[in-house]
Amino acid sequence: MNKKHLMIGLIAAGFFTSCTNSSETNEAPTNEMDTTEVVVEENEEEMVDPNQTSFGPNKVDTTNALSTKELLAQFKGKTEMDATFKAKINETCSKAGCWINIEKENGETFMVRFKDHFTIPVDTKVGTYAYMSGKAIQDTVSVEMQRHFLEDANAPQKDIDAITKVKYGMTFIADGIELVK
Repeated sequence: MNKKHLMIGLIAAGFFTSCTNSSETNEAPTNEMDTTEVVVEENEEEMVDPNQTSFGPNKVDTTNALSTKELLAQFKGKTEMDATFKAKINETCSKAGCWINIEKENGETFMVRFKDHFTIPVDTKVGTYAYMSGKAIQDTVSVEMQRHFLEDANAPQKDIDAITKVKYGMTFIADGIELVK
């Protein structure tokens, strides 16, 4: 995706540079064509495999993953804790794939955000299992951020408008996620 933005930026810069009026630059018009060629190298590491299941800066070691219930029990009374856990995805950010929600046993959810803003495919299905490594933290989420997350989830406007108080609770900041296919 970054290569596309770079290419568009280079093309736009070339367009605007080539569109300057010669009378403004005090240069005589010429019939010569600019034959500057833009070369963009393909970097195989940046190409996304449609079958890719691992995302984020760290690879997830799935061998000692906790269940969601174990994660919540071990986190109780703490403000932060490093952990790896396995859970079923309850919701995915539909705009960019930049967060997911995990359901607790009581029907409530907690959010998993992605460190350094990495993303997962927006079409990741509800019910997909994933292993996540990172840090559970007690977090305060502003009214504006809660509304933003609801907008990302395509929630009805009445639900967005109903958010009037900051929320304090557990959030998980993942530095790696492994989707189970």
